[in-house]
This record gives sequence, structure tokens and C-alpha cells, in this order.
Amino acid sequence: MQKLDHKIKVSILGATGMVGQRFILLLNNHPWFEVVDIAASENSANRSYENAAKSKWVMDDPIPENIKDLNLRSVENFNSIPKEVKIVFSAVDLSDKEKTRMFEFKYAKKGYAVISTSSANRESDDVPMLIPEINHEHLDILKVQQKNHHLPNSGFVVVKPNCSIQSYIFVLDALKKANYPIDKVQVTTLQALSGAGYQALSNTKFKNNVVPFINGEEEKTEAEPTKIFGTIKGNKIINNVNLKINATCTRVPIIDGHTAVVSISFSKNKPSIIDFKEILRSYISLPQNLNLPSAPIKPIHILDDKDRPQPKLDLKNDKGMALSIGRIQKDLFFDLRFVGLSHNTLRGAAGGAILNAELLVEKDYISSKN
Repeated sequence: MQKLDHKIKVSILGATGMVGQRFILLLNNHPWFEVVDIAASENSANRSYENAAKSKWVMDDPIPENIKDLNLRSVENFNSIPKEVKIVFSAVDLSDKEKTRMFEFKYAKKGYAVISTSSANRESDDVPMLIPEINHEHLDILKVQQKNHHLPNSGFVVVKPNCSIQSYIFVLDALKKANYPIDKVQVTTLQALSGAGYQALSNTKFKNNVVPFINGEEEKTEAEPTKIFGTIKGNKIINNVNLKINATCTRVPIIDGHTAVVSISFSKNKPSIIDFKEILRSYISLPQNLNLPSAPIKPIHILDDKDRPQPKLDLKNDKGMALSIGRIQKDLFFDLRFVGLSHNTLRGAAGGAILNAELLVEKDYISSKN
């Protein structure tokens, strides 16, 4: 892990929303990064953060003192961003996906490293959809992206995948690396309200209810892992078409924590349950080896109690950056099944994006020099 002699200045776009609030807290007292700029919609612009966000604030911890008096700028005001900013964390999802995509690249063209939680650029074949433990080699595509979009050396876009796949994707990677290639995955997700934004917390349709459909979520859950496990060929990332995932995504009335009920079958040899647990327990990767500030010590936690994992008990394992796995057993129709749990606004959104930024600094894609 690098020891920086000064903190890298960062901006947060969409700072008043649910993910933006999580960015605010996670970056407060971060060892490498300092928030010096915050932006939101035109409705919130030109107000102090406390004034604009106080009525929307849903985090357990209060707004940090050093953020309260920062003035919000409009996300579309590109000219007033402080010159010292190097990283832009984007938690903006405009109603028009194409507009969001172009919007993020506009920041990149001005020389900023854009680390996004938005879905707008995830399908772009020159944009890495990064999980540092799994596909850090996809960062090699950034040179192609910069050429394709005429970006300066310091400008690029890196995105996070959908929050729900965090509840099982480390398992797929651990098995792949242990030479147990997976053929098929059946997953049913039980996704928390915070994944739909702070407005969902007070929406009466979710009270004492389960909604068995989330618009666009199943398509993302089925497609995004194939890109993450894809390879760079020529000037693009090619998806792994051999990985087949079938998903059902539901919204459940809890605040934080996405649960996934997963069944898997293997294309060749398959591990015993004992071997399966040992593979997951021993799983570590690049962020752990580099000792990045936000990296979990153990990406996967195995829980042996029959009634675990539970959001109330297990959501904050390893600072909310780890995946909790339980209910591991044989499956009548597939080979194995398990239940996974991850924190959707920590590992699944803001925390995962910050880990991406840490890796980009460690690998010198983002300069730590003034």
C-alpha cells in the first residue's frame, strides 16, 4: 500500500442521494482522499450541503462537520470544479441513460478520473466494469478508451457493476480460480429498499410487502458477470458467453443488504462441500495483497449457523466490504446451493467505487503527485 504525503482531492456527483451520502461518510477521514467538491441537481445547487441534504439524510451517522458548509454546484456546471480535483465519484443516474453516459465522458474529457456507480456505461466494451479482486486486468482497456474518446492521459471512466451481483460473484471467481468452472447459475435476489434510493424508504407500497419485480434488474444481473469474467481481445472487452445465469430479482422491506439464493452447476469436475468451504475461506486477491485501505481482510466469510447470513447480524462484516455465505448444501437439480449477503451501498456501491479508486492510484492510473 502506498503512503501518500498528501491527500488526493476528489469530487462527488449526486452527493445528496443515498449513494452520495454513503460516499460522504466513507471518504470522511479517508487516508488517501479528501472531498473538496460536491455536486447535485440544479434544484440543490448553490446551497450548503447541510441545507440541501438535511431533510434527505438517512445515514445512521451525522453529516460530517467539514462537509456541512460546502456549497453544492450543479453537476452540469463543469467549469466551477476546483482545479486540484483528480477523481470524480459519480453517483448520478439521469433519466436518460445516453445522457448519463455522455455526461460522465464529458468529465473524463476534462481530465478527471471518473469512478461511477451508474449503469450507463457498463455495457460499453471499452469501459472496465471493475471488481478489483476479480478483473483488475481489464484496466488495460483504458488506453483504448482514451484513444476512442480522445481523452487526456488523466481522464477515463471506470464503472462498478450492479450491487446485487456482489452477493455471489466472489464465489464464482473463487471456484474459477480453483479450477472448478461453472456452467449454470440460478439466482433469486432479495434486494433492500436503499437500492431504489432514499424515496423508497417512505414508499408505502414496500411496507410489509415483497415486490417480485425490479425494472431492468434481471437483465443486469444476468449479463454483467459475463463481462466481468470476459477477456480483452483486440480493442474491446469480450463477454464470457459460456457463463449462463438465470435471475429473479425482488424488492423486500429492509433498509440495507442484498441477499441472494444461489444454485450452481459445474461444467466439469465439482468440489465436495468441504472443499467448497475451504476454497471460499482461503480466497484472497489483489486488494488484500496490496493492503488497500478499503479492502476487506477476507472477501468471503463462511457462516455455519443454519439461520445465517442475516442482514441484521452479518451486514457489516469486514467494514461492510465482505460477502457473507451460509446455507451451503447439495442441490437436487444443480450441484450446490448457498445463500449470500452483501451490503448494497457499501461493497455494492460507494465502498466498491472507493476501492476501485484506491487500486487505480496504486497502479498509477491516477497520479498521487500534486
